Amino acid sequence: MQTPPPAHKVAIVGAGPGDPELLTLKAARRIAEAEILFYDALANPRILDLASDVCRKIEVGKRGGRISTPQLLIHEQLIRAAQLGLRVVRLKGGDPFLFGRGGEECLALRAANIDYEIIPGITSGMAAATYAGIPLTHRHRSQSVLFLTGHEARGGRAPDWSRYARAADTLLIYMGIERVQQICAGLMAGGLAAETPCMAVQWATLEQKQVQASLARLDTAVFHAGLSSPAILIIGAVVELADLCAWLPRTEGVARQSLQRS
Repeated sequence: MQTPPPAHKVAIVGAGPGDPELLTLKAARRIAEAEILFYDALANPRILDLASDVCRKIEVGKRGGRISTPQLLIHEQLIRAAQLGLRVVRLKGGDPFLFGRGGEECLALRAANIDYEIIPGITSGMAAATYAGIPLTHRHRSQSVLFLTGHEARGGRAPDWSRYARAADTLLIYMGIERVQQICAGLMAGGLAAETPCMAVQWATLEQKQVQASLARLDTAVFHAGLSSPAILIIGAVVELADLCAWLPRTEGVARQSLQRS
């Protein structure tokens, strides 16, 4: 009976929100060591420059409404590369365990007896808020934050937005820009005040564009600003602090953010 090849470690690495300088030191080291690297569509291409010249780089990204690599095929590629004895990096936008399917990939690797490690990344929602000058928590305005996805899994039920209207002081919604009208209507139906401050942020930490409006007018503001995916919705009283805490326009070497009010 042939002895199976030894299991090799796969590094599941968070690429962060976009700005390559927000990558962790450990993530940068694993990328430099990689012999094969599977990367997401939202991982900044400049991060790939950290890999060696001999590293094979394979795009396995997913973008809404476009042809994407099936998740099961990604699992198979990771397992096959590890079984060949290669040093494998799976580079995922933001943090692997926050709406990144990192858990699914870990389970697939474990089922194949492949050792792995997980390197956290700065998630895009937190980065979007911070770069906009919005503290997600504040002693007098927000003692709770709820991270939500703006769309359902294939074949799953649509989110019940009225249920989330009063679930936390601050709502942070990923992948919701295309459904912003339904989201706002559902939250108001659930009792969230129409005047609740909101902000939509596109391409956080890179060419960051944002629009601020009330909950009742957010969908109109997003339309007129021309914002699209990838974007984050931030909803709650802390959004009002953006005017006081904004720092990006004064930061040397960083492009000015586009701020529109409605």
